[in-house]
Amino acid sequence: MKNHFALLDPLRFATALGVAIFHQMFWSWAWVSIGVPGFERYVAADVLYPSAAPFTWFGWVGVEIFFVISGFVIANSACKSSPGEFLLGRALRLYPAVWICATATLLVLLVFGSGPASEFILPYIHAMLMVPKGVTGQWLDGVYWTLAAETAFYGLVYCAMLSKKVTLRHLAWGLTIYSAVFNAFSLLVLSCTTPSDLLYLIILMFRVPAAAYLLNHGCFFALGIWLFISANRELTKLERIAVAVTCLSGAAEIYYFASFFLTGIPAIADQSALVPIMVWAAAVLLIAVAANRNRNRCAAGIAAPEAPAYWRTLGLITYPLYLSHNVVGTAVIHALVDAGLDATTAVWVQLVILVLICWLICTKVEPVIRGAMTTTIKYFGQLPERLPTSKRPKFSRGLGLRPPVAAKMIATLR
Repeated sequence: MKNHFALLDPLRFATALGVAIFHQMFWSWAWVSIGVPGFERYVAADVLYPSAAPFTWFGWVGVEIFFVISGFVIANSACKSSPGEFLLGRALRLYPAVWICATATLLVLLVFGSGPASEFILPYIHAMLMVPKGVTGQWLDGVYWTLAAETAFYGLVYCAMLSKKVTLRHLAWGLTIYSAVFNAFSLLVLSCTTPSDLLYLIILMFRVPAAAYLLNHGCFFALGIWLFISANRELTKLERIAVAVTCLSGAAEIYYFASFFLTGIPAIADQSALVPIMVWAAAVLLIAVAANRNRNRCAAGIAAPEAPAYWRTLGLITYPLYLSHNVVGTAVIHALVDAGLDATTAVWVQLVILVLICWLICTKVEPVIRGAMTTTIKYFGQLPERLPTSKRPKFSRGLGLRPPVAAKMIATLR
């Protein structure tokens, strides 16, 4: 029986679209108020969407939703894998799409961009290796900063699995406290300073340039783990407090970043910082309700219904769509506007084109690369041995369940 939680697929796709629309219809012109954009400036169409700003400016909160989903999914994956299987599974999942999308981005910048070719080479190498670019470097595409946070979280999970002593609960508690302290401190500091103050900028630096430290975003991954645990058993009173802390910490992070946007960009000065918090909270509530229903089905011994195959496909499309929408998608919009389409129509046509391309990538191209990677690793004798379930590390002991019960409940997640 496949181990897959179906609700996450359409939710991931919806948040990816939200992030894409944010970059293409808001950040593409609003960046001039608060900073310097990435390489997408070399291929961007000279169009503005100020009337759409009230509906697009908060799309960045999709990243915080992604991180909660990632905490849930990675906890699920770690519970049914050995450390070697987990690491290989992450590599096979992440690298093929990165190699395809980073190469496509480089080609677009070289062919259609106005910047010097030498400017793109080092960021391209960093992207292909998934190596953080550092605080002062440049991303090949600005959206790649989230991969630094993701890989840092995967590394924590892998180290916890190797230790054979640290459980999911330990990891969730550590991230909960670690991130909550930082976000509480940040909220206090930012409420007493202005965007021009050095301390204000240092605090914000940990959101994107120093994302690998997980100071801002550790709470979102922790919340995902807690929600996964809640899908298997009732949380204790202390664990419910931890969930409340991660929610407050996450809301604080979203609030102070939203406040930075609202203060720095005149076009949205009349908007409320509560809007992205409400969008994020609605997504979290949806995951929590689904987790609760799954736990009730498990307790009753009822298997979860099969999800439509296209939902799974939406989930697979999400990753290449996220990686390609900013530079490649922006270049397509530019081409469509030059061809005579109005700016708004160009965005929607481009999204349809990009989704179709990403469908081809995830269903046709990625499997070929993944198969080649597996064959190569197997050839060099480095393919992890798939151990019998009874001999695998009991990372699921962090759920507080007896191993057979944990295995049964985990197997029912779809």
